[in-house]
Amino acid sequence: MKNNNKEPWAKASPYHRFFDFIADNADRYSILIEHTEKLKLNTTVINIEGNRHIFIFPAGQKSLRTSDGIISFAGGNPYLLCAHYDRVAGSPGANDNSIAVFHLLKAAVSLGQNGINNWIIVFTDKEELTPGEKLEDQGSFTLAKKMKSWGLGKAKIFNFDSCGAGDVFIISTTTDQMLKDSGRPNLSRIRNVILKLRDHALVTANRLRMEKVLLAPTPFSDDVGFLRAGLASQTITILPAAEAEKYEATLRSRTDFADIIISGKINAPDEKRRLPETWRNINNASDTPSRLTPQFFEQVVRFMAELCR
Repeated sequence: MKNNNKEPWAKASPYHRFFDFIADNADRYSILIEHTEKLKLNTTVINIEGNRHIFIFPAGQKSLRTSDGIISFAGGNPYLLCAHYDRVAGSPGANDNSIAVFHLLKAAVSLGQNGINNWIIVFTDKEELTPGEKLEDQGSFTLAKKMKSWGLGKAKIFNFDSCGAGDVFIISTTTDQMLKDSGRPNLSRIRNVILKLRDHALVTANRLRMEKVLLAPTPFSDDVGFLRAGLASQTITILPAAEAEKYEATLRSRTDFADIIISGKINAPDEKRRLPETWRNINNASDTPSRLTPQFFEQVVRFMAELCR
């Protein structure tokens, strides 16, 4: 399928396959593999329980071969930047989560050009769940189990989800809410690691002189699967400024709203109206490129790459 899009941003590498990627009935896995090869990225696919996770390593990175594939940095603690590449049936998935995938492709190219080698990028499979599935069915859950056995249990994991609309960086506190009542020693350790990841994200934002940053709970993402498997991760998403301001006000006025967000059970009309519009328009046919804000794309890519410095 040819990309007939006229948008200037989609003509530039690596975004020139974006509209192919979000097309109806697109073979997103094949497009992504083909695209990483064209970009000459060091790519390995690892299958775990039927899910195909796509790993990108720095060029020439020495790797440890396991029965599951080739794993780099075994026993180390690289920065692991991830984004899920699956989408909900019937949705173009422009913001959730195609654009974050392409931002990470550009970050991978930038990191390589600047000789930074302490990172792994992973495009995860099976983040989206269907009715009746549980969080342990997420691809990130079984991936995390494998990562620990590979010696990557100390990787510094940053998860990017819905990063294409707006310029306010939302640094998720969802896992805080899930851990707040737990006294288990292992979970206390995970909580401390998450706080360190969050502090690193805030320091990075400050270094880039980013002023629009908000700490707030967000809908579940791969971070929950990682957490269920015993790995800490930090999710980052983005909202338009007006939506972020209203959402922050809602969290102040409705102390129960954070728990409602995390439960995923937003059914009442009043609760749905209080959700940021960007979040109301993902996982359905409204998640189209028209809602993206390309004027802020470069800021997101710079942040991704800067995390690894």
